[in-house]
Amino acid sequence: METPTNRIKEVLNEKGIKQTWLAEKLGKSFTIVNSYVCNRRQPSLELPFQIAEILQVNPKELINTPDE
Repeated sequence: METPTNRIKEVLNEKGIKQTWLAEKLGKSFTIVNSYVCNRRQPSLELPFQIAEILQVNPKELINTPDE
């Protein structure tokens, strides 16, 4: 079974948004956000929805599905 990953880094790059800006909007440290972006750590279940709202994308855009 494949380890789940996210696409936060790709979406940030597509939108030209920096991790520091996202960290500030989430009220989280840069280190925590960077660990999510680099897939070293996965965010809690509600956090991708909050990130999606901030980035104005569908939450599905932040998730890699197993067949991708």
